[in-house]
Amino acid sequence: MAEYTPKKRLARALTGQPVDRMPAVSVTQTGTVEQMEACGAFWPEANSDAQKMATLAEAGHTVVGFEAVRVPFDITAEAEFFGCEIKDGTQEQQPSVVGHVVSNIEDIAKLEGYNLDHGRIGVVCDAIKILADKYGDELPIMGSMIGPFSLAQHINGDDWFMAIFTNEEFGLALMEFTTEFNVAYAKKMVENGADTMVIIDPTASAQLIGAEFYEKFVVPYHKKICDAMRELNVATVLHICGDTTQGLVLMESSGVDGISIDQNVDVATAVGLVGKSVIVGNLDPVNMLWNKTLEEIKKESEKVLDAEVGLLAPGCGIVSKTPTENLQAMVEMAKSHNY
Repeated sequence: MAEYTPKKRLARALTGQPVDRMPAVSVTQTGTVEQMEACGAFWPEANSDAQKMATLAEAGHTVVGFEAVRVPFDITAEAEFFGCEIKDGTQEQQPSVVGHVVSNIEDIAKLEGYNLDHGRIGVVCDAIKILADKYGDELPIMGSMIGPFSLAQHINGDDWFMAIFTNEEFGLALMEFTTEFNVAYAKKMVENGADTMVIIDPTASAQLIGAEFYEKFVVPYHKKICDAMRELNVATVLHICGDTTQGLVLMESSGVDGISIDQNVDVATAVGLVGKSVIVGNLDPVNMLWNKTLEEIKKESEKVLDAEVGLLAPGCGIVSKTPTENLQAMVEMAKSHNY
């Protein structure tokens, strides 16, 4: 079999085509302190400066060995873009959303007319352009964004979960708005060079809101993003936190190419439940990649590979204090695996 470039290898793997071996990637956030020290680009500045963001993303490849580059490192830029209050991150911790801007349908209208060149949304797109200009012919360029359901929750606050049960008109209107934004943002990233799109939608869990509400408030909106990306020949990966076992069939129905599962999901079960979607995961980022020995990481990687995972990867975002050598152990296990 032909030996593929990392870019071609991942594109083929995510769309179910034969490849020479498994790609070594992380679809979730990749930044660590050791990488920051190695490349000189540190959080929190690397969250808001395009060159520093690109430099730290590049370190995932040059320092760790991931066969892709990926931005951004957090999931608050979208909420900040719409005026939500953000608690600043640190060198070791990502920023978080602490204030919200929408409580009714009238508030949604106030957010329209946005410009994607502004704020950290523009920074992410600029970082993608920097990375694509340098690596776009060889490496996958992953763009990532918070999904529309979790963005709605960031914008509306904890009232969001009650809103979808008691105020369907408002809930659907906010989902239409956030999804329209997601599609526009994803297209902007693709224009700047992204060839893979990761949707991080942590609170969009069928286990959390139930299958009926997931089917109404999540599936159609994820499908709009996936359809838009498919028209541009861009593969999509969806990550939802927690035990998503009971929701995997619904997740796949949106048309995603890959489904990233966390450590609470049994890989073999997940593989058996989906049809075409590639299962990605699911080494525990805390109790395995951060805190275990190299041999333990290799052993757990082998277990996940034996369960026929599509892409060996962390089960969620990498912890900032994770040692580089631990991540390299996972990378080497992926590179040595033939399907």
